[in-house]
Amino acid sequence: MAVVSVPEIWQQFERDPRASEYAGLRASDRDRDVVLQILGEAYADGRLDRAELDERTDAVHRIRTLGELPELVADLVPQSATRAVVAVSGTAFERKIKARYDRERRDALWAFLSASTICWVIWIATGMNGHPWPIWVMLGTGLNIGRVLVKRQDIMESERQRLEKQASRRERRELREQQRRDELPSSQDGDSSKDPETP
Repeated sequence: MAVVSVPEIWQQFERDPRASEYAGLRASDRDRDVVLQILGEAYADGRLDRAELDERTDAVHRIRTLGELPELVADLVPQSATRAVVAVSGTAFERKIKARYDRERRDALWAFLSASTICWVIWIATGMNGHPWPIWVMLGTGLNIGRVLVKRQDIMESERQRLEKQASRRERRELREQQRRDELPSSQDGDSSKDPETP
């Protein structure tokens, strides 16, 4: 059985169950499978006996929300949220999400106003003959505004997931750099312990 490192364990969840904003969301079968994997590895390592494994496995299948999952592995893996989660759960994070939506809404409104204005100017300049075709341009660009307004939550959730993945990648990179820094002193100590060559 492959052993999964602690940071990778929490990254296997679609949404980190330790984060308060996700605690009340319904857990999926994939989320439960991650916890079952942790329990299976703990049993294989001798950290859980058979009775404990069976009890927690039954509990995993009974849980409903993400917030219930961490408690089942609280004594098996660290529970503190990683820096990546902290970095993307504050006020600054929410501002970035809202800014993304506001930008899309402004772009849609600008496309509607600019395209409509140009088309109406052209229609008027050409003598306003025939059917007022700029109406169709207004309809098309207006539908885009409607799409942005209706899909507000989808747009913001998409941005949230993008920022979380970005923060998660940054966290993994920082962990790798920290591990390299931790390894340097030991290698240097090993070199300094060698007796210098005598001439």
